[in-house]
Amino acid sequence: MLDHLVLATEDLQGSVAAFAAATGVEPVEGGRHVGRGTRNYLVGFGASSYLEIIGPDVERPVQGVMPFGIEGLRGSRLVAWAVRVADIEAAVVAVPELGAIEPMSRRTPAGELLSWRLTSADPAPYDGIVPFLIDWGTSRHPAESGLPSVELVDFGATHPRAGEVNAVLEALDVGLKAVTGEPGLQATVAGPGGSYSLR
Repeated sequence: MLDHLVLATEDLQGSVAAFAAATGVEPVEGGRHVGRGTRNYLVGFGASSYLEIIGPDVERPVQGVMPFGIEGLRGSRLVAWAVRVADIEAAVVAVPELGAIEPMSRRTPAGELLSWRLTSADPAPYDGIVPFLIDWGTSRHPAESGLPSVELVDFGATHPRAGEVNAVLEALDVGLKAVTGEPGLQATVAGPGGSYSLR
């Protein structure tokens, strides 16, 4: 099941403003990733999935590498997507290239602690076209907290080795099929103000 899409950006406030201007929906602050130099804003796709817009935390910067290669970005890019699984350990055994399972956490602006586990591989397998896995454990899922919402109109992927990518996607049973092309994720979302393409 799709958990979330990740739009990484060098200019978090600018990307949030551009999203709001295009869709008529204002993303809300998710929180800071302490020690990683990033923070995020969220907008829902309904009650079970969402878009994460992640960029530098200019008030608490770090030197060096940030998640999703944000320190080297120019503009914004749809860099990754996450799939929620019932048994993350079994999934990693079945698809070992997804990497190790790591614990993470952040506090919401209201002070609620969210904790989760995800798979992490560096570099991301197949240029991020293969999803990382996430398990929220007992934490409330971000999409259940009343996020402003847009419609996810379409979501697709391209990769020069589409056959290899699709073998992994089929093993994960995620319902997405990549087509041959330059590595990339593409999505279109729509709100009351219009549609917006994410690439």
